[in-house]
Amino acid sequence: MKRTRKKHGAAFKAKVALAAIRGDRTIAELAVQFGVHPNQIHNWKKQLLDRAVSVFEGGAPAEGVTNEAQVDVLYRQIGQLKVENDLYEGLGVKRDMVLARAAMTAA
Repeated sequence: MKRTRKKHGAAFKAKVALAAIRGDRTIAELAVQFGVHPNQIHNWKKQLLDRAVSVFEGGAPAEGVTNEAQVDVLYRQIGQLKVENDLYEGLGVKRDMVLARAAMTAA
């Protein structure tokens, strides 16, 4: 039987990573307690330690937020260009010719 992957939220990951950093219990004990693989706990702990500095940096937004916004804009542009290409292929007309006509009528 195929098991589906669990999707853990940011709060849960932070809780587990902080417990690992505290060092009160071993990683194996935490894995049993929280029901995740020990390697995952190591990964979350490493991510928390690597990104801890960004919490105290002022003024600049987090790198992940900037990247997500930029990726979203780029996906929109790709979608728009794909629709335009499909339209031009369906009409059997080259894009440059359509744009040239549009420029001539606008002028």
